[in-house]
Amino acid sequence: MPNELPAMSLKAIGVVSNDVKQPLRHGWREVVSEITVDSELTEALDSLDEFSHIIVLYWMHQLPEGRKLPLKVHPMGNQELPLVGRFATRSPSRPNPVGQATVELLGRRGNVLKVKGLDAIDGTPVIDIKPYITGYDSAPDAKAPKWMSNH
Repeated sequence: MPNELPAMSLKAIGVVSNDVKQPLRHGWREVVSEITVDSELTEALDSLDEFSHIIVLYWMHQLPEGRKLPLKVHPMGNQELPLVGRFATRSPSRPNPVGQATVELLGRRGNVLKVKGLDAIDGTPVIDIKPYITGYDSAPDAKAPKWMSNH
């Protein structure tokens, strides 16, 4: 590995709008949001509404920056679960606060997508959108540790 990791820059392609102003612990599956995509990218959305679900990548912009994160954590903050590496969890506190959600696409109106189940608060920048492709985006032989399936 090189001594210096390459610099990167991201540009938001859109923004989330919904009634959620603070992160929720549960209940995201029922949240309906709109993603307003940069109007210059409207044509890039063509045919996306033929898919029932999409994958949304977003930047968790309200997480504190610059703080040192422990490399090991208890999943979901539950001390009864084993101490595991941060990358073995879905904790929002990460070196790069990139969120990912597979959501139901309810419709498209021009450059606005209406989705259900997006776990992002109002004003969250969206950095990419991909179609969910059955068979490609699900691993048939996937496995998870026992501690994960109990919660």
